[in-house]
Amino acid sequence: MGKRMRKMRSIRCCVSPRLKFLTPHTIFSWYEEDTWTEVAKFLDGKSLIMLAATSKWFHHIITAESVWKYACLRDLEVADPGKVGFKWMKLYATAFDGSHSYMFRQKDKHIDWMRVGAFFFDSQAALLTENLIAPLRIPKEETTEKMVELNGSCVAKPIRSGIWLADLQLVRCPVCDLNTCDGTMQTLDARHIELFLSEGYQDGNWEYELLGSHEVKKEADGAAAAIFDIKHLKDCATNMILDLNSWKGKHNDWQPKSIVAPHAVAVNTNLQPNDGLQVKYHAMRAGKDGEIVSIRVSQQLL
Repeated sequence: MGKRMRKMRSIRCCVSPRLKFLTPHTIFSWYEEDTWTEVAKFLDGKSLIMLAATSKWFHHIITAESVWKYACLRDLEVADPGKVGFKWMKLYATAFDGSHSYMFRQKDKHIDWMRVGAFFFDSQAALLTENLIAPLRIPKEETTEKMVELNGSCVAKPIRSGIWLADLQLVRCPVCDLNTCDGTMQTLDARHIELFLSEGYQDGNWEYELLGSHEVKKEADGAAAAIFDIKHLKDCATNMILDLNSWKGKHNDWQPKSIVAPHAVAVNTNLQPNDGLQVKYHAMRAGKDGEIVSIRVSQQLL
């Protein structure tokens, strides 16, 4: 009995005097805002929504701007753009809800699509090109029409800086009869992350305008298209995009391939024997003479 009592006194001595007076809930609080804000950094968008729906307290914590900003920048793998025009929760939704531009317009032309990724415009000038050959040359002609006609590339500006999303769209060519034609057109479709939330886009006032078009009147091995932030043309990541053989498919692989860099995006599809390509460059502005908020580079076989 004496040994047992001494053992019990020894155990009691090991217990902190502070813990003797704490209830289980004061040892660890489940409702610690900083703790759950940190936990939220490890959750994807769907999990965040599910957690926010469990109670008013969690809804208050999880719908904080800082939570959704962190999730958006983390999942898109882009830099912080600073000030944005919409809440980060809405920006996350428009980036990851599966929507694309042909869901809102020209639905009857759409066939398939895939998300390429996100990139960042630091400057307000973009180089649009179908020629992925180093070194890149910035065309100097007076008009975009001449740039495209003579170089197969053009400079577009002013670009709305910030986060951009890029998709690869497969659509029916616009001049074909929908019921009988099998003709298809590949489109590198890029947009500012805020586009679908903008009133001018939603009410249909913003339309695509043709920047220029030309024909490649010889057999093309592939249909390639790229969008570069001119400020970052000499970046190492840009050189990776220009190393086309390192990321395009093998000779008999007809599936589209893509690559995204911090300030550029590119796609390529190997082609079977053909008579050439028609290439068109389009841009959408935020109102007349506004900033460019969406870009399309479209290619179809002749």
